[in-house]
Amino acid sequence: MSTVVQPCARCGARWAVRGAPMHWCPRCRGVLLSPAPIDAPAERRNYRWVARRPDQRPKRAGASTRSAAPAGTPGYTEMPRWGLIDQLPAEVAVPRRRLAGFGRRVDALLMVTAIVFVLSALGEVVRYLILLRNRTHLIDPFVLRISDALVIGSAALSLVFGLAAAVGLVVWLVDARRAAYARAGLRDPRRPRALALGCLVPVVNLLWPGVFLTELALRRQDPRAVRAIRIWWLAWVVGGGLAVTALIWRTADSLQVKADGVVFTAFTDAWAAGIAVLTLWVVRSLDGRDLLGRARTARRWVVAADPVVHVIEPLHPGAGVAARADAEPVRNADEEDMPEDRDTDNAVDREQQEVSAK
Repeated sequence: MSTVVQPCARCGARWAVRGAPMHWCPRCRGVLLSPAPIDAPAERRNYRWVARRPDQRPKRAGASTRSAAPAGTPGYTEMPRWGLIDQLPAEVAVPRRRLAGFGRRVDALLMVTAIVFVLSALGEVVRYLILLRNRTHLIDPFVLRISDALVIGSAALSLVFGLAAAVGLVVWLVDARRAAYARAGLRDPRRPRALALGCLVPVVNLLWPGVFLTELALRRQDPRAVRAIRIWWLAWVVGGGLAVTALIWRTADSLQVKADGVVFTAFTDAWAAGIAVLTLWVVRSLDGRDLLGRARTARRWVVAADPVVHVIEPLHPGAGVAARADAEPVRNADEEDMPEDRDTDNAVDREQQEVSAK
């Protein structure tokens, strides 16, 4: 077995030299390097690897070199984010419309609506505690008036701010859909009147707002926004059912049923506050922000390549000796009695073969 090999620069296979050296790898048709002993150290090889930058090109001999002007210290205008670069979409001019102020203040309206519904739920809880106290003690009329003012005032404020938030959401939805379709050079197929009727008409607004928001999220190709819309949609439908049940519960004649209705109304108000927060989450997700209003960094997934394969297989010390030991034929008794001069001649012949191969 030959101890002189030629490594392939492409696949890393090592081919034994038998006679004249080869130029191309029989396996992958890559370039074969110069012959060298199979276990030769790096300093004894007649080739070496040189690493250069991708932009470093060899200069032609005799080419005139021009001295470049000194440049300033390189710097960044913002914190660098290594990876794929997202091209910012071009700003689309949206025409001014009536009630545009509601659309610009939709975040604030939703937060105020959530706070008012929380106060309404607390008012119902206080009223239920007064009912429990009234079973054994008389209640001061002043305390009853405060409780009534808290319940009625919070209910009126929740109705007013809820309607204002609904109008702001419709305006925001019309502008967001128009801008999303305009970036693609299209026109929104749904008219603003259809969007308003689908979002504001009772019973109908349990279905169509989710459809409108899903179309917007699919147009922007944002899977996180689609997930947020599905969660909001389910909570919105359940909230509609809770609101209808709370209204029916108020028509009961039994005192105990009315007291239970107070607890159920408190739960409904708390659920409405949660829906307001979920709506804020959906709006900010579609605007490229998180729930706290911070800009969200885009995430891109890249298809992984094949496992890393070393171009040149590392040399293992003693591998050539083990290979020769495995390939060495069994000697007979006559060969064992031959003098050691034959080993010396074989070593000399091997060195001459290496010199001829180089």
